[in-house]
Amino acid sequence: MHILVVIIMVAIDQITKIAAQQVLRFSEPIILINNFLQLNYVENKGAAFGILQNQRIFFVVMTLVVLVAIVYYRYKNNKLTGLSRLIFDFIIAGAIGNLIDRIRMIYVIDFIDVNFWGFYDFPVFNFADVFLVCGTILLSLMILLDKHELG
Repeated sequence: MHILVVIIMVAIDQITKIAAQQVLRFSEPIILINNFLQLNYVENKGAAFGILQNQRIFFVVMTLVVLVAIVYYRYKNNKLTGLSRLIFDFIIAGAIGNLIDRIRMIYVIDFIDVNFWGFYDFPVFNFADVFLVCGTILLSLMILLDKHELG
C-alpha cells in the first residue's frame, strides 16, 4: 500500500514538472493570484533556496545515502505508527522526485512561485519540495511529541 503512495506522489511531481517545462520554459510566468502565486519555470542546479549550485554529484550521492537509510529504517522499524510510515513515504517520494531530475537533466525543475504581496518572495519550488518539507515538519512534530512509535 505505501509503495503505491510513493509512486503516486512521484508521478504527480514528475508530471507537473514535465507540464511546467512544456508550458512555461520559454514563456512569461502565469499569474494565478496577483502579487501572491504564479507559475514560473526555473532550472535549479543547487539545493533548497538555490544554495550549493552545480554540486550535482554531491546531491545525487547524498540523496541516495539518505534514501537508503530512510527506507531501511522505515521498513525495519515495526514500532512506527501508520502515520509515521506515511510521513516517511512523503520524504521518500520528495527525495526520489528531485533525484530523478538531477540524474536525468542535471538540474531540478521548480515552478511554483509564491510572493507574499511584496513582503517576501519565497524561492521557487515544486511538488517534491512540498512533500519533503511537509514530511520533515510532520516527522519533527511527531518526534517532539513522542508520537512516532507505538508504545
